[in-house]
Amino acid sequence: MRHAHRSNVFLMAVMMALSPMVHAQLPDFTGLVEQNNAAVVNISTTQKVAASDQGSPLPPGMEIPEGVPLDDLLKRYFGEGAPGMPPMPGAPQPPPGGPEGADPGESKSLGSGFILSQDGYVITNHHVIRDADEVVVRLQDRRELVAKIVGSDKRSDIALLKLDAKDLPVVKLGSSDALKVGEWVLAIGSPFGFDHSVTAGIVSAKGRSLPSDNYVPFIQTDVAINPGNSGGPLFNLQGEVVGVNSQIYSRTGGFMGLSFAIPVDVAMQVVDQLKSQGKVSRGWLGVQIQDVTHELAESFGMKKPEGALVAKILPNSPALEAGLQIGDIIEAFNGKGIATSSGLPPMVGATKIGETAKLQVLRQGKSIEISIKIGMLPDEEPKVAAAEEPSKGDQLARLNVAATNPTDAQRQQLQLPKTGGVLILGVKPGPAAEAGIQPGDVILRVQDQTLKDLKQLQELVKGLPKGKTVALLIQRRGGTQFLALKLKD
Repeated sequence: MRHAHRSNVFLMAVMMALSPMVHAQLPDFTGLVEQNNAAVVNISTTQKVAASDQGSPLPPGMEIPEGVPLDDLLKRYFGEGAPGMPPMPGAPQPPPGGPEGADPGESKSLGSGFILSQDGYVITNHHVIRDADEVVVRLQDRRELVAKIVGSDKRSDIALLKLDAKDLPVVKLGSSDALKVGEWVLAIGSPFGFDHSVTAGIVSAKGRSLPSDNYVPFIQTDVAINPGNSGGPLFNLQGEVVGVNSQIYSRTGGFMGLSFAIPVDVAMQVVDQLKSQGKVSRGWLGVQIQDVTHELAESFGMKKPEGALVAKILPNSPALEAGLQIGDIIEAFNGKGIATSSGLPPMVGATKIGETAKLQVLRQGKSIEISIKIGMLPDEEPKVAAAEEPSKGDQLARLNVAATNPTDAQRQQLQLPKTGGVLILGVKPGPAAEAGIQPGDVILRVQDQTLKDLKQLQELVKGLPKGKTVALLIQRRGGTQFLALKLKD
């Protein structure tokens, strides 16, 4: 017993000795906050809402407090169309039975921002000020100034405001490229309207691609971000802004340890263009790309899955003019390697319009270099209507699908070429279903063979080797992609 008591005393002494050492390694954020608090602002907006657009009364106990940004909360933080997340129910609505004296025809939104220059340039998120009739910026000294929207960019979720003021406190800008995973970072903002709230965490990852944001390589952190933090700064320990807080990923609507910030380097590229021309122009190749999976890498004879696989080339595009082909795998852009397809759009988007870029491409097992003149990304991509599915067709036993040659009407509706391709009418459990083929898909080619008609597909399927993966190029709802097919018998 005496020996055990001595051991416990010794362990307690060691823990007490180590405690100050561990505590000393944790960062002290007080100086950083004191230095930068004044340059962080609260942003509120008003938007006129038609009476017919106002929502029905909410159940008792579910009233939404004044100032909570419904658009911010429902779209950017709950996530629109993300897996496991409820869809955005519509435009922001004023709270029914709201505070006495509130205008029922106005919708209020709330966010954060930070001051870039002493003469009043302020950066925030596009979604914070979207469709706003008036934007009011509240400073730390409680002054409220009406801001002018210099410009706003939906694709990067960055907006630039201008205040009529002088000698304002400003932030110091850092480099998001120099940021390292595991580094401490701090956010200042107005979650739920609580001005100048401070939260901290670490960088969880860099270069994250989100489904609705192809041109932003997000910084992922575990900093607690909530509605109202949108547009606020993310600082490193040197007190430099390294990111603009934008959104979280959550299955519940609350913070779950996954928050995302726009790299400051990307944000400032957008700001420079908004200042000079009021809008943002991005580089464009005119291709639809996808990741190379392990199965597709096997079908293309690659040692490991990497690069951006070209699944579609748009008409009148730089890619078409440069001779890029469907099935090419872009391995590098201007000497920078591409590990996954999500790495390519930000590189292309940041390239100047008209500049010639060098692509390292893997084509049918051989590495080639292609020069391509960068075009300008169109404002909107064409929308394609979904096709109606016919009820019958020929059976392909090895794939366990029903298929047919598309009619002229179907070709027009699906925006298919005048010839070629096979329309899938039905899919039963089997190799095709396992590969991800769905009714309504159009198979355009098998490995390197472009399909002319159903008869050719039937012959190709008969000759496919057992146990070997082959690449199928399909068109689905206007987009094209490769699927990996493996026949078991």
